Amino acid sequence: MTELLGNSILEICYIVASVTFIMGLKMLSSPDKARKGNLYAAYGMGLAIVATILFKEELNSDKTLNYVLILTGLLVGTLIGKRMAMKVKMTAMPQMVSFFNGMGGACAAVISIVEFDHVMHAGTVDKGMMIVILLGLIIGSVSFAGSIIAYGKLEGKINDKALPGGQVINILLLLGILGLAVFMATAGVLNPMHLYLLLALSLFYGVLLVMPIGGADMPVVISLLNSFTGMAAAFGGFLYSNQAMLTGGILVGSAGTILTVLMCKAMNRSLTNVIIGSFGGSAAAAGIVGEHGGTIKEISPSDAAILLAYATRVSVVPGYGLAVAQAQHTVHNLEKILEGKGVEFSYAVHPVAGRMPGHMNVLLAEADVPYPKLLEMEEANEQMASTDVVLVIGANDVVNPAAESDPSSPIYGMPIIKVLDAKNVIVMKRSMGTGYAGIENELFFHDKTRMLFGDAKDSLEKLIAEVKDL
Repeated sequence: MTELLGNSILEICYIVASVTFIMGLKMLSSPDKARKGNLYAAYGMGLAIVATILFKEELNSDKTLNYVLILTGLLVGTLIGKRMAMKVKMTAMPQMVSFFNGMGGACAAVISIVEFDHVMHAGTVDKGMMIVILLGLIIGSVSFAGSIIAYGKLEGKINDKALPGGQVINILLLLGILGLAVFMATAGVLNPMHLYLLLALSLFYGVLLVMPIGGADMPVVISLLNSFTGMAAAFGGFLYSNQAMLTGGILVGSAGTILTVLMCKAMNRSLTNVIIGSFGGSAAAAGIVGEHGGTIKEISPSDAAILLAYATRVSVVPGYGLAVAQAQHTVHNLEKILEGKGVEFSYAVHPVAGRMPGHMNVLLAEADVPYPKLLEMEEANEQMASTDVVLVIGANDVVNPAAESDPSSPIYGMPIIKVLDAKNVIVMKRSMGTGYAGIENELFFHDKTRMLFGDAKDSLEKLIAEVKDL
């Protein structure tokens, strides 16, 4: 009776946790509710963990040992996770997301290894169970290895590198992984050496899959790997008949897949093109720089301030340079000062601005920028013709006219913020360096464009001082 009651309470807790995951994900669609949504999901996960410790029957065999291991793991993981989250800079947020995502894939792979050992010692092989175990191992391993490589590339510690005939090698490797998995699921005889061979091949495939992909495509890759981790976690939920784990995995997997599709659409690239025909960071791409031979025109902070102060409408296009300079609070101060002078102020946010989806939205929300001022690309482009000044802060590829005018450009066809529709364009950059795609930006040489070189935060502070004096 006690055992039955404990199982019932456990199932109820899992259902409640699943509901909080769904509610939390729903709240993430609204910036003013996103923080609360994260807390709801965290509370649900906490409930599922506590309920498992208290009511999971398998823990009863050696409570003391199991509790010590579980609580040690919770303590170590909490301390490491909190320290990383508190110390991470906003510019490094994509790296942290990629790293944590890789840890989720690693956990799914470990679960598959443990369950394979249980099945092997049980003496009977359930083919359905074996398929789930092997899929969890493959997807979790690929997600782990790929995410760690993505982390290294975003940190600048790993360069893009493609093996000769890499596409053929990847296809053959994938076929080998699937072939070995089918053999293991149907052979009826379990051999741990086969499992570790499958693990090694999957890890190697994850490395080769991400290694050649250029920086411009990295946000898509992170999103794709996130969906892989979700699927792997869902397989773990199947293995343990755990509704909370299953629901969480399905939500992460489906959300990551949808986000990947949306990002590919925003870049006008198919997922196959991202994985196979990657661009950005290559020597060939870097060689394009300087081919236009145009002349840039600089502008002083005082002249830029006059343009801004006497404008009717000003729009800011934020990019990674804004995040690097930690200038979100400064640009918000400029916004308030200009609005005090009667200027209509907004932000034009490209779907893939920064290094991950939503990067700029989170950055500006951190500075208390009102969400209605963050215009999506389509709405921002509709207002460009009536905009007096566009201030491009650290953005590059997402405002490059080559995406519309140059069929030979690797970013041709990618939707952009059409800043040239505005009357004046001021580009704030440290230097004439290229963006993620590694190509020259025609915008910098256009007659409408003026360059304001320097650190974004310093330049904005100079603009604020000049505007105040007008």
